[in-house]
Amino acid sequence: MLTALLLSATLTSAQTPVLPPLIPWNGASRALMLPATDRWVTPSEATQFRTTPRYDETVAYLRRLVAAAPQLKMLSLGKSAEGRDLWLVVASKEGASTRDALRRNGRPTLFAQGGIHAGEIDGKDAGLMLLRDMTVRGTKRELLDRANLLFVPIFNVDGHERFTRYSRINQRGPEESGWRTNARNYNLNRDYVKADTEEMRAMLHALVTWQPDLYIDLHVTDGADYQYDVTYGWNPKEGHSPAIASWLDAKFRPNVDRGLQQMGHVPGPLVFTDDPLAGLAGGITDPRLSNGYGDARQLPSILVENHSLKPYDQRVLGTYVFLEHALRAIGADPQGLRNAIASDRARREDPVAMAWKEDPNATSPIIDVLGIASRKTLSPISGGVRTEWLGKPVTNRAPYRQQTAIVTSAPRPKAYWIPAAWREVVAMLDLHGIQYERLAAPRDVDVTMDRFDEPKYAAQQFEGRVRVTANATPEKRREHYLAGSVRVPTDQPLGTLAVLLLEPSSPDSLFQWGFFNSILAPTEYVESYIMEPMAERMLAEDPKLADEFRAKIESDEKFRGDARARLQWLYERTPWYDERARLYPVGRE
Repeated sequence: MLTALLLSATLTSAQTPVLPPLIPWNGASRALMLPATDRWVTPSEATQFRTTPRYDETVAYLRRLVAAAPQLKMLSLGKSAEGRDLWLVVASKEGASTRDALRRNGRPTLFAQGGIHAGEIDGKDAGLMLLRDMTVRGTKRELLDRANLLFVPIFNVDGHERFTRYSRINQRGPEESGWRTNARNYNLNRDYVKADTEEMRAMLHALVTWQPDLYIDLHVTDGADYQYDVTYGWNPKEGHSPAIASWLDAKFRPNVDRGLQQMGHVPGPLVFTDDPLAGLAGGITDPRLSNGYGDARQLPSILVENHSLKPYDQRVLGTYVFLEHALRAIGADPQGLRNAIASDRARREDPVAMAWKEDPNATSPIIDVLGIASRKTLSPISGGVRTEWLGKPVTNRAPYRQQTAIVTSAPRPKAYWIPAAWREVVAMLDLHGIQYERLAAPRDVDVTMDRFDEPKYAAQQFEGRVRVTANATPEKRREHYLAGSVRVPTDQPLGTLAVLLLEPSSPDSLFQWGFFNSILAPTEYVESYIMEPMAERMLAEDPKLADEFRAKIESDEKFRGDARARLQWLYERTPWYDERARLYPVGRE
């Protein structure tokens, strides 16, 4: 009996996460909450934010709200892998239900999505409250006088229904929530470029169709303890959209920070470090992620990361205030925002930057970091350093390091040429909204193409794909393009995105994501009994080739001891070798 009781106690403690001390909070935004008896109380409010509603309960609340509010329309963007609808709520003063109707009112449009990681579901419950207050309650109705709102409460709908109390060990509430990945274990927030999932294809179609002025992706962060409860950011002006970044720096952040602070919240920059008091870091996010993708296509995009160690009510109310003041910010200066977008879309970045690092010669600005004191000790369990957060607010002056020095870039060609056979690649252009011209008749074109050498595959899969890199040698060629081939000009608003998708050196290129793996394996081969006498004749008749062969043997020990590699080297210099082996089929004009 005693053994059973001890085991039960052990299991109970192991099922309860050990979180750092909680800092008391009683912000003014608590006044936004309705009592549980109110007709329009949201499911989460009704439990004092102890819980969050399941998918069906969320949809039912929205249907009831939309039926009562003429300003709202509810549309399905498409189906998930398990067949659930991805719901979009359109909020406008006129009750527009189409893109054209929405654009006719002339007001800027904010597109906000919750639950791309369904365990991080603050945005869903905040959005339900805000939609209610802009419509049936009328306490925030003036927001729709200045701006429109497109709201996806749950992006990862299948992951949302993997409902469990063991979703995130480092997060304070709700009691149960969904899972990070979708039903096929894809992380939707790594899928913006390759679009392997039904959910992401629906989202990209929505972004292309509705053409919002601002895109907000609502998350809850991991990592260290600190005072900030709402952190957020975007790619800085050293990225692909400098005018947009400058507008967000000058017009958006000051107004939103002020609104959050007035309601008792502590806004801050994105925190991606285990020791914030030692300094923060920022940089350019890749286009596989939401805010990096927005930067690449000149769509103002903001990543919001609420602090996971703050209670659920504080996080949801902070998200509500953030969204409210985001609408106020774009409504106060719509022309300034649209001018910034137009400026960046008219910009023809050349060369196009692909990757960045911290400049070792740059001086990092010193900022106030609102952190939490900690104690570090040697762990007898892991053998490493153990961090214990003490719950005491500390402000420290520390550097803010930026990874904004370009590491990799590529010249911007006039256009790319894609042969007719690569239909799935052209389908990706359609999905992203990139313009191209399709040949009605064959044409010969002078292009530069890459010949790959020594392809290197990743040791394990990443997001359902085995990534690949390769050395590339450019070749000038005259290529015959059949009818159905496409020419992708880079002198277009999404020209930079086209470069990032089609340039093999881009870390988020379709090549590196494995769309072109089939070209990397030569198909024809030669038997040694044929190649041995052929090699003797070749070396005897071509002294220059004989010298190259001898030099290769003398300089490359591995080659020297590999009989097959030596014959293959010579075979590749015969007219029988595949002339298009490892030739990247996309040409640069």
